[in-house]
Amino acid sequence: MASPTDYDTARAERLAARRQAEENVLVREIDEAVRKEEFASKVRRYAIPIGLGVLALLLALGGWLLWRDWQANAAEKRSEQLVSALDEMEGGSREQAEKELAAIAEDGNDAAALSARLAQAGLALRGERRDEALAIYRTMSADDAAPKPYRDIATIRLAAAEFEDVQPQVIIDRLKPLAVPGNPWFGSAGELVAMAYLKQNRTDLAGPLLVQVARDEAVPPSLRSRTRQLAGMLGFDAVDDADLQLEAPGGAAPATAQQD
Repeated sequence: MASPTDYDTARAERLAARRQAEENVLVREIDEAVRKEEFASKVRRYAIPIGLGVLALLLALGGWLLWRDWQANAAEKRSEQLVSALDEMEGGSREQAEKELAAIAEDGNDAAALSARLAQAGLALRGERRDEALAIYRTMSADDAAPKPYRDIATIRLAAAEFEDVQPQVIIDRLKPLAVPGNPWFGSAGELVAMAYLKQNRTDLAGPLLVQVARDEAVPPSLRSRTRQLAGMLGFDAVDDADLQLEAPGGAAPATAQQD
């Protein structure tokens, strides 16, 4: 049987444990209240800057979307103007075409403006304003801000326009980087480089290059045919079996093949 002393000791321990538990609960509640107050204080402190930042972000996004939409509409309008100018040019209304092209060409380096400048150069050549055309081609060719395809075509047209006025080596140096199989301008550049080699009496270099152009299926058929004939005149065979098959009447095999 437990003595009164043991009973008092156990009771005191239970009371102490209860008080400790109550104190722990109180501490947690105080902690929670402090955290909530700190959070509320931070919200009050940063709510306005954060809200303004979010608003600025939304406004910037909205502005960018509006700007992109405006750009798309402007590009579409300029493309329509370019088509109209080219139609005027093809229809013989040269003066009207030149006015419309000038208005498009003076505005930036987008596709419409660059295409308009190339068309301006073409009109200048037709109108015997060769110096004006060469100036346009030179400017575009050297313009690092212009997309490479436009710079390349300007370089090729410049070489073609002044082919008879510069040394053959100038044409070769200018176009040789483009006169390689796989390049989009291989046919045009390759033909001009080959002609420059011929002016240097370098048939050994011109012939194989013409053969390459003639056999490249990515090159337009008219250019392939022209370079094939020229290569043949120089003593180089640019005709392969596929060409013979295509050239036979009705797609039939050549006579030699039929005899086999």
